[in-house]
Amino acid sequence: MSVLTVPSPASAVPSPAAAPTQLYVAPWGRDSWPGTLGRPFATPGRAQQAVRERAPRMASDLVVNLRGGTYTLRAPLRLSEAAGDSGRNGHRVIYQAYGYGTPRQERVTLSGGRQVSGWRSDQRLRGFWRADVGGLETRQLYVDGRRAARLAREGTGFDGTLKATRTGYVTTSAVPRTWRNPGDIEFVYRSGYVEGRCGVAGVSGSARRTTITMDQPCWDLAQALYEGPELLEAPASVENSPSFTLKPGSWYLDRSRPGHHELLYFPRPGEDMRRARVVAPVLETLVTGTGSPSRPLHDIGFRGLTFAYATWLAPSEPAGFPAAWSMYLRPGKGEDARLLTVPGTVAFRTAERITLEDNRFTHLGAQALELSENSSYNTVDGNVISDVSDGGILMGVVPPHQKGTNRGNRITNNWIHHIGREYHAASGIWDTATQETTLAHNQINDVPYSGILSGPSDDLRGIMHRNRILNNRVFATNRLLADGGGIYLRGEQGSSFADGAVISGNAVTDSKYGDWNIGIYTDDSTNWVTVDGNTVYDYVAAVGGCSEEWGNRPVQNVRYRGNFWDDAVPDWLEPRDYPGAWPPADKENEEDGCGDPHRLEFTGNSLLPSTHPGHACAGAPACAAVLANSGPLPSYRRHLGMP
Repeated sequence: MSVLTVPSPASAVPSPAAAPTQLYVAPWGRDSWPGTLGRPFATPGRAQQAVRERAPRMASDLVVNLRGGTYTLRAPLRLSEAAGDSGRNGHRVIYQAYGYGTPRQERVTLSGGRQVSGWRSDQRLRGFWRADVGGLETRQLYVDGRRAARLAREGTGFDGTLKATRTGYVTTSAVPRTWRNPGDIEFVYRSGYVEGRCGVAGVSGSARRTTITMDQPCWDLAQALYEGPELLEAPASVENSPSFTLKPGSWYLDRSRPGHHELLYFPRPGEDMRRARVVAPVLETLVTGTGSPSRPLHDIGFRGLTFAYATWLAPSEPAGFPAAWSMYLRPGKGEDARLLTVPGTVAFRTAERITLEDNRFTHLGAQALELSENSSYNTVDGNVISDVSDGGILMGVVPPHQKGTNRGNRITNNWIHHIGREYHAASGIWDTATQETTLAHNQINDVPYSGILSGPSDDLRGIMHRNRILNNRVFATNRLLADGGGIYLRGEQGSSFADGAVISGNAVTDSKYGDWNIGIYTDDSTNWVTVDGNTVYDYVAAVGGCSEEWGNRPVQNVRYRGNFWDDAVPDWLEPRDYPGAWPPADKENEEDGCGDPHRLEFTGNSLLPSTHPGHACAGAPACAAVLANSGPLPSYRRHLGMP
């Protein structure tokens, strides 16, 4: 199936072509210079000022060419319609790498990091190296371009009982009383599709009992979110103390002296800290763009750039990171908690006709890219997103918002892999609630949770219409967390088949991890979806989901036509008389478990053998064609660096 083309508003039609106006920026330039090729500006911020001066008189595109090198941002590049950053008169403002689209394109990085030097061997902690970093706050560290891991141990790392209390824990173990700087420690909780964090406020105790007091309000929020002590009494890991087991490539930020913090690092074999390039992310966002409902930011492009080295500090707050999916809680009014979403490091809110082409997003501490708050007709094409702490692309009606129009966005030919490095309940692409969206020819692989998630966090009805998920290549999802899938849908996707979602031409394979993940997952309250001409195999379940009868949120009106699948169903679930894995209702507790889906249609689907389904697909021309046509188009693959 070809990619759906969504027309932009008439105002997007450019006036007759004219030679672009060129501005130049270079690491060796000066902001007092005029921004010409021979006398370039030194910073993107100065170029932005020049754009604002010229924009009202635009008679052609205005191109800011950044010469090769790293631009260390002191503050995010903030674009706004009110300040005059939009294109004008049918023309665009474009920020691009110098030589973009030619063999002489130069490498350009916009960095929110700070290089750390002055390393010395630690005299107190054998094997560590130490560097003074002043008042630095960060949650990530990179050594010679590789992400370092915070010092951690699996589970609690000690024997004895651990019982949750109103304020934290009590344990029979004395080990927590030996932890250095316990106020820096975080407990990590993981179960199914849930992963959260809470910090330690302090440790005290007697000869027989140790008391661990947890940060507030995180502890109260976590107890409410995770509904009791069961998950909390079995932490997946405990992080961020020099008392924990040393592992090469791990680090710790010692903040025991305010304003005089020190980084500690335990090198990997062969690393020489006197020569290593160490970068600590400092900024939380790199580029933001905002408009208003009556005046959206518009007509801006970014091409050939690398966005790198940003952190995100919210999980270090006393409210921590009580979370599920890419969402977390913060105190609200009264007894209600606010549900928020991990933000984008590059984020456009109330923006139209923004294009991001051929960029790299890497070494980031939150979501990579966000398009939200009434952002329409934007294009994200040919980008690579990898090594980010949370998700790849977030778009639509983002919590805490419950209304909005985000129409006609196109996410195409991107390669998203190895995301969710720190906050694992993350998706490669999350379309929370949009209209006329096209997600096509992307590849998503090696992710801890879901590949593509389409649907809101709550029952937001009447928002999603005519979305298309086409020809994507998805594999190696759910590497860590369960109850997700390659393409995961939830919620009302339209008001009819003509108005609903179409899932077509996707190859979703090779992700048989854990005890419950589904290739094309139609979960609670999914409604009005066509699943047409896909190839799905080697998941725990090929298709299916949980139809929540108990909450009047059934899966209904899903039609499956011309797909190839192995119709896998996990051993613990009895197959139905029709394809898919559909857990039944819990007879003892109607408010737990699932139920029967309604109005499913199955037409012309082909069953692949349960053993070696990939080999069988390769031998069937129509099935093999789905594989061959999925993922980035051939003209993109080499540029993306794909094998």
